[in-house]
Amino acid sequence: MSVEHLETERLILRRPQPEDAADVFKRYASDRQVTKYLGWATHRTIEDTRTFLALCNDEWNRWPAGAYIIESRENGRLLGSAGFGFETPRQAVTGYVLARDAWGQGYATEALTELVRVAGRLGVMRLYALCHPEHKASAHVLEKCGFLREGILHGYSPFPNLTPGRRGNVVCYGMAFRR
Repeated sequence: MSVEHLETERLILRRPQPEDAADVFKRYASDRQVTKYLGWATHRTIEDTRTFLALCNDEWNRWPAGAYIIESRENGRLLGSAGFGFETPRQAVTGYVLARDAWGQGYATEALTELVRVAGRLGVMRLYALCHPEHKASAHVLEKCGFLREGILHGYSPFPNLTPGRRGNVVCYGMAFRR
């Protein structure tokens, strides 16, 4: 089953390509405000973004799905990315990031809803997401998409754009799929 290209009412989610590097870097990966609550460091150079895209490709080669570029169906503009990080064939973590000008328009909810649907088709039994405790907008998206707050993992995750070199607390949200 190919899931490299997905479409929703307003979005295209597709497998990233090396030629996406400049747009990814410019639109969100180098933006300190966008990356504030993320578990990866703000990209300082286009090489950081190329490295990220190479890692995405490796994940796609190893697992049934990986990261997706999110684009507008209306005009093809790159809006952000979302995707899966498989830990086993039955368990994956998900996440998303949007360029600032794409915030507050329902794109994260629309993309994540599609990822939940695809996870079920791929045989995932548990899908989860980690969220910084202060990232209220992201928590709201997760809850709207059916994720349940499971608890706080203390000192679990690095937030290099907030507290370099230290691990911080994260809220874990999860969902299980019935078979």
